[in-house]
Amino acid sequence: MNVVFLKNVPNVAKAGDIKNVPDGYARNYLIPNKLATPATANVKAQLEAQAKAQEKKHAQMEAEHRQTAEQIQKLNLVIKAKTGSKNRLFGSITSADIAKELENSAGLVVDKRKIELPEPIRELGVFDVIVKLYKDINAKLKVTVKSLEEN
Repeated sequence: MNVVFLKNVPNVAKAGDIKNVPDGYARNYLIPNKLATPATANVKAQLEAQAKAQEKKHAQMEAEHRQTAEQIQKLNLVIKAKTGSKNRLFGSITSADIAKELENSAGLVVDKRKIELPEPIRELGVFDVIVKLYKDINAKLKVTVKSLEEN
């Protein structure tokens, strides 16, 4: 019997798969436990429509994130911080600070967990920061840290 799996069944199939299984297994276990449903033409069409909608949504999200990546790469983010002797910062600049400044200056909302900063910035200068936006879409952001006393 051909069935469409509604949920993942270990060692058998994943959700959304269409597979031929023994009739007894389908009637006595899969269908009563709502793990699968018989694979009719209507169900197959529904499954294909869902796959197309998912693909369309994925393409739209990818296009949006590519556009955001282009905007981020054009930016030169300037963050001003208090400094002590030898141009060392009081405290440090973290990915949360960079995300907040991105939102304030450019209006781009980026989750702080998407900003890759190997370690917090503790000195003045220009730093390249990687922003991971979506799957394999990354943007390089140039962050300039200046002293509050400078103009």
